[in-house]
Amino acid sequence: MASKCALTTVDNPYNPFEQFTSWFLFDEEKGYHSCAYLGRIARTSDQLSDEENNQEIERAIDEIIKYDFTNTYRKVKENVVNA
Repeated sequence: MASKCALTTVDNPYNPFEQFTSWFLFDEEKGYHSCAYLGRIARTSDQLSDEENNQEIERAIDEIIKYDFTNTYRKVKENVVNA
């Protein structure tokens, strides 16, 4: 079983995996723009496999959190069943 990671903020009450629209609207309204931020840091590519892209996203999330001196961001994980 693999896992996927998402970037969220400590004050966002929504689950980015199951309530993405609500999560996204909250995030944008607060001015975090987490999706755009992650998009600037993660070096994903159509040339990479889904697993490689997921690993890169997790690396980028870890980097964002490492340099987050305001402790705004956190990483959430969800287990994914591979079919």
